[in-house]
Amino acid sequence: MTTSPDRIAWVRLSSVRLPLATPISDAKVLTGRQRPMTEIALLFAEIGSEQGHEGIGFGYSKRAGGPGQYAHAKEIARDLVGEDPSDISRIWDKLVWAGASVGRSGLATQAIAAVDVALWDLKAKRAGLPLAKLIGAHRDSVRCYNTSGGFLHTPLDEVLHNATASLKRGIGGIKIKVGQPDTRADLARVDAVREHLGDDVPLMVDANQQWDRATAHRMGRALERHDLVWIEEPLDAYDHAGHAALATALATPVATGEMLTSVREHAELIDAGGADIVQPDAPRIGGVTPFLRLAALAEHRHLQLAPHFAMEIHLHLAATYSMEPWVEHFEWLEPLFNERLEIRDGRMIVPDRPGLGVTLSEQAAAWTVDRYST
Repeated sequence: MTTSPDRIAWVRLSSVRLPLATPISDAKVLTGRQRPMTEIALLFAEIGSEQGHEGIGFGYSKRAGGPGQYAHAKEIARDLVGEDPSDISRIWDKLVWAGASVGRSGLATQAIAAVDVALWDLKAKRAGLPLAKLIGAHRDSVRCYNTSGGFLHTPLDEVLHNATASLKRGIGGIKIKVGQPDTRADLARVDAVREHLGDDVPLMVDANQQWDRATAHRMGRALERHDLVWIEEPLDAYDHAGHAALATALATPVATGEMLTSVREHAELIDAGGADIVQPDAPRIGGVTPFLRLAALAEHRHLQLAPHFAMEIHLHLAATYSMEPWVEHFEWLEPLFNERLEIRDGRMIVPDRPGLGVTLSEQAAAWTVDRYST
């Protein structure tokens, strides 16, 4: 039996501004490189086909870049109409080349990410499968750790309280921020958190690129007593040689990659031996399509995987990785959706709903600042 090909009939884009209850500070703020984060800009894409199938996807930007992503997405959205939504990889290439004069990474491909995720969501819904099952899952749940409770603007007693609350909720690990100008303050903070958690709770730290090579080596050695799951972004994201030397020198695994904006940049990091654990961000590298290309490369090199942020997307992608991964828990985006992800026994459960398994809430509509339709 043959079926007629479907076609994309319409595309809707939404620019959404999600306010954060408290200004967020990590090491980049304390070193004066960035201002505290007060909101997240999101780009939502909704795609409908002639046969009545629909998909939803999103990308995001922190501090700057959101309006640029939205503007670029509006320029290329018309190129989607009439395409077969099943041909996702070909559509991705088409959209990249439509905007190639401003580059094939960074903001240009981040604008494509929301569309790409929406196409995968549509395809999975049409099949009646969760996205993880459509791609091919290795597991029905993924280890998860919390980051949002351990930022540097948060007083230590509150960090400890947040960690306890996360574990009671069923989250399996705790990550805290480091990278303060005074490294002694960092060590005291990690010491206190480890003592509070005990030796059996997985603990990670994240320096957000703010150490130089010498400091990273000294801090890495000092922190080895805590048996950390990883040290994240100890150096500038593009210092692949420095990360490689650190990964060789330390017993603690080095994790990085969240700030890289293409598969090529990740490939250069991997080729340099700069990461024991890769941390790609699907919205930052262009969506599900490039994420899967990168995951295949990382798997070939026997690297661990811990995708950054956007758990609503990354839970599905992490579930398809052959080696046991981690997924990052942030509750920040939850008000945008009607559904909540289930967490228990240290793991985040892949929803059994088709596609990503999320629908936009009334709050998302209230935070929408602009809309565009083809």
